[in-house]
Amino acid sequence: MEFYSTATPAVDAPIVVRRLPPLIANAMPRFLIAGYQHETNTFAPSLADWAAFTRGDSFPAFLRGPEMVDTLSGVNIPVAGFIEAARHRGWTLLPSCWAGAIPSSYVTRDAFERIAAAMVEDAQAAARSSGGLDGIYLDLHGAAVAEHADDSEGELLGRLRAVVGPDLPIVTSLDLHANVTERMLREADAMVAYRSYPHVDMAATGELAAELMARRLRAGRKQPLAWRRLPFLIPLNAQSTWMQPAKDLYDELAALDREHGTTLSFCMGFPASDFAECAPMVWGHGPTPEATERAVQRLFERAAEPTQWRPDYLDARDAVGRALALAAGAAKPVVIADTQDNPGAGGDSNTTGMLHALLQQGAGQRFPGQVALGLMYDPAAGRAAHAAGVGATIDISLGTAVPTFSGSLSDPPLRGRFKVLALADGRCTLTGPMMTGVSVQLGPSACLEIDGVRIAVVGGKKQLLDRQLLRMVGIQHEQMRIVVVKSSNHFRADFTPHASAVLVAKAAGPMAADPADLPWKKLPASTRTRP
Repeated sequence: MEFYSTATPAVDAPIVVRRLPPLIANAMPRFLIAGYQHETNTFAPSLADWAAFTRGDSFPAFLRGPEMVDTLSGVNIPVAGFIEAARHRGWTLLPSCWAGAIPSSYVTRDAFERIAAAMVEDAQAAARSSGGLDGIYLDLHGAAVAEHADDSEGELLGRLRAVVGPDLPIVTSLDLHANVTERMLREADAMVAYRSYPHVDMAATGELAAELMARRLRAGRKQPLAWRRLPFLIPLNAQSTWMQPAKDLYDELAALDREHGTTLSFCMGFPASDFAECAPMVWGHGPTPEATERAVQRLFERAAEPTQWRPDYLDARDAVGRALALAAGAAKPVVIADTQDNPGAGGDSNTTGMLHALLQQGAGQRFPGQVALGLMYDPAAGRAAHAAGVGATIDISLGTAVPTFSGSLSDPPLRGRFKVLALADGRCTLTGPMMTGVSVQLGPSACLEIDGVRIAVVGGKKQLLDRQLLRMVGIQHEQMRIVVVKSSNHFRADFTPHASAVLVAKAAGPMAADPADLPWKKLPASTRTRP
């Protein structure tokens, strides 16, 4: 079976598929499972091409067939939760493919068509097989924008729906940052999103998707659906469920589910995707139209007050100054989030604004060897460190000046003499609450030090969301006074319990902390306003 073709298989009339009557005793329903994970910052500098889905730097490399189940089982991602729930229920799984790439700009036409072609081909084959097909589960992000399809998840759902017809159940899980479209709601039978940011409940969300699939099979029809879209964008730094207002809001979501028998979701949205339906969304599936409408409306009213979503930021210099003052008397490190170069939101993890600010204020001289920054994506620097060896000094230019959303360049590269303190091959298995068990391959990596500041340099792009990524190059977070992380919120799951304070800094970078600063073209003006 050739799956590297960029052509989409022809789809004619829907294939007649086997349908299970509700509650057949001892039946073993058969489900096609697949995944497509990308968060698209349309203002970011780098495209998500096919290589981005096959490198395995931030997500597992592209998987097809039984290897998908073997590799992803037991990992804290949604498909793993669905797989485990299916095993307990005795369901038969037909693995198609799973594709994930680190957030960046548009998914290329070539990459999307390869992924879509594989899923459509496998759906056709499963539907025509002797065992038939009882449903499809998709592990989707929900904020993927392709070069030729603004709503690429809606397009994918539409293509699969054209294969299996209007009655076969299709259930999806979504990232909390999904930009949920009307087409997605229309094409899927049910959807459910994460309820935590950092996303520590990804596998649990896959289990919820399995429960929605079971309900769909028992009922023999879709559950009633209701939805509301918020009329403004929510900055990423205001979305953390470790803080208010999101913390209490998701507690209320769970209480409403218990009260009304619904399965509610609130996607706060990814506020850097320039298309018409980029916005937060509340929706739910429930036992009756009336109960579903009541629950969705109450959650919408709780989320729709705009002023509660205003975050606090510091500029780079002020963030370092505050951190120096706090670190002097703290027993744990002060963590600074370099939010505008977050590779989990479209940055390339290679800007130097925070590094310059640390050096200009003598952070490493005040706390020698106890100030760290990571992850700095610079493959050339990593190769130079490996060529020189541990203990050597290298004269290099570190980092990159990149175009930012404002039209200017970020801070210049740092030219200097660096000492090589440690080397690593970049292979690392995450152990923190976020993406537990996921293995990444970041290429030649090193710990470099300049003026007392230690820098975790890597050859692949990965958000610093797990302390194991620092340990990989010999940096022990617990021994630091100040740690700068190229992340917006995901770092909180593994870093905040071991930090004395957390600050959010706005150094020049490609990911706007305030979405109102972005040069929107397709998003309606009414949605661009600040909360």
